[in-house]
Amino acid sequence: MNKTPDNPTVPDVDFALPFEHDPAASYTMPSELYTSSAVHEHEKAAIFYQSWQYAGHQSQITKVGDYLTVKIHQQNIIVLRDHDQQLKAFYNVCQHRGHELLSGNGNTQMIVCPYHAWSYSLDGELKAARNTNEMPNFKQCDFALKPVQVEELCGMVFINLDPFAEPLTKQAVGLEQEIRAICPSVDDLVFAQQDDYDVNCNWKVMVDNFLECYHCHTAHKDFVDLVDMQSYRSQAKGIYSSHVSRAARTQQSKAYYFKKGEVDFGYAGWFLWPNTTIWAYPGEANLSVLQINPAGVERTIEHQCWFTPSTKPSKQLKEAMDYQKDVLQPEDIGLCESVQRGLQSKGYDQGRFVVDKARSELSEHAVHHFQKMVVDALRTA
Repeated sequence: MNKTPDNPTVPDVDFALPFEHDPAASYTMPSELYTSSAVHEHEKAAIFYQSWQYAGHQSQITKVGDYLTVKIHQQNIIVLRDHDQQLKAFYNVCQHRGHELLSGNGNTQMIVCPYHAWSYSLDGELKAARNTNEMPNFKQCDFALKPVQVEELCGMVFINLDPFAEPLTKQAVGLEQEIRAICPSVDDLVFAQQDDYDVNCNWKVMVDNFLECYHCHTAHKDFVDLVDMQSYRSQAKGIYSSHVSRAARTQQSKAYYFKKGEVDFGYAGWFLWPNTTIWAYPGEANLSVLQINPAGVERTIEHQCWFTPSTKPSKQLKEAMDYQKDVLQPEDIGLCESVQRGLQSKGYDQGRFVVDKARSELSEHAVHHFQKMVVDALRTA
């Protein structure tokens, strides 16, 4: 295995061609990083158990006792609103014998285990454990739920299993300001709809695809009709990247019709390490999160959650949402599933990033930015 500084070692993966710091001089990650079960297992601790993961939207947990549950691989987490109206997050497991406590979403004033009825307050303290009053050295304070870091950004709720992780706002400096500049009324948006996709490819293939528009002219005809591609630019910044077109090509595109509104531009998207993408389409105020969740080496589950001014989207926003669900996503899914099949071919291992000096809409520097974070995480874990 080549172990030169610009060709870092990843467990059990051979970088036959150099993965350079400069994207214009670099080859892509080896195909084994997308097809290896060992790499998939390694990513759990190296990437997902120490990064900020999207969990939901503040409008889904507004009242005291509102909760939702979310899984990060095998880790099940509760996110709730406590009696002080603060967001809290805990591992979703009873401290008695390990039974899961809550499922789905809902409202509760006391977290009661369905197995032996151990009961916890909304701040995670054990309040009742039947038949333990006379047990020697049994202290309820020793059995509180294990906390998880939780943070809100522009109404989106994120959790991090790493208790020592820096706050999201410090890791992604500038992201909140960029979102608010595009959608000033983001705090007023509410959850409107969730669309789910089951895709036969590695999660990193889906992220790679989001991070470049080199394929847009050939694969997304309606998107190119909507967006002014001459002003489309991608910028990598720390643990996120932005992908913005400053103008719409037309209000009556093949994608959907819109009237100019608060979101008066062509398109804005953001990638947040490692698997969250955030979208805004032109027209009325809107935002959506497309989370790319690994469900196996070659299977990905995507959830796209839409946030609009009302729980019932307007006709214009519904058309934008339908375009995403019925046209753009199927186009991307077909591309990514084909790539995954190609990554299994004996005729392919590493490609070359296409990068230009202008960092135009055809440049793949943001894909390199993501792949470098993957390689660095796997190397240093």
